[in-house]
Amino acid sequence: MPRRDCKGLFLEDVKEDLQLKELYEAGKDFLFLLDRGYPRKGSLELVGSRYQLDRLHRDLLHRGVFSKRESTLRKEKLLPIERIRGANVALDGYNVIITLESALKGLPLIHANDGVIRDIAGVSSRYKISKTTEGALGLIFNLLHNLEPIYTLILLDSPISLSGVFATNLREIMKERQINGDALAVKVPERYLKDFDGIVATSDSALINQSRQVVDMAGYIIKEIIKCEWLISFKNLL
Repeated sequence: MPRRDCKGLFLEDVKEDLQLKELYEAGKDFLFLLDRGYPRKGSLELVGSRYQLDRLHRDLLHRGVFSKRESTLRKEKLLPIERIRGANVALDGYNVIITLESALKGLPLIHANDGVIRDIAGVSSRYKISKTTEGALGLIFNLLHNLEPIYTLILLDSPISLSGVFATNLREIMKERQINGDALAVKVPERYLKDFDGIVATSDSALINQSRQVVDMAGYIIKEIIKCEWLISFKNLL
């Protein structure tokens, strides 16, 4: 059975090592620089050195803190998950799946100040299907079955090993669950997703910037179904 909380590795091996108050202070400094137009990479390096942050803490800031302008623009695109009912929805496949797998494994998760929940797994190019994948897919397909979008498209990055086989498996599950749609492995999913005529499910920053309507499907499942209690939150850092 998949884990139904966000404890495990995060609580036992990470939380005690994180200086959350200091990390939040670093986040405020990082935001200050971003809001004044300083380059993101240089600002992160400066703040990381100032607070002597290791790679994990810098990744948390990088994926969790964005300028007020950028955060506001993204929030304007975010829709409630219920909006996919009766609509066309396209999933940024590995993005949604890996985020949910991170939650089920108890790995660190961030509630960013742009309103989106992200993981810091960093395994996209090396992704392999695991026992946790089944649990993540079950959560996704249960949600899709309940909300009944008109059409569901799941796109996977074809350069990732066995993506074509994975897409075939997803199509079979969709057929079994009577979910109208398709699953495809394509070279650059972002090219299709940014122009998709419907709602895009992703937490990818660049794709949110390029899309018209977005849902944070993984974030909804993490908060409302898995009911994760241990999120590193920057959501009020504005």
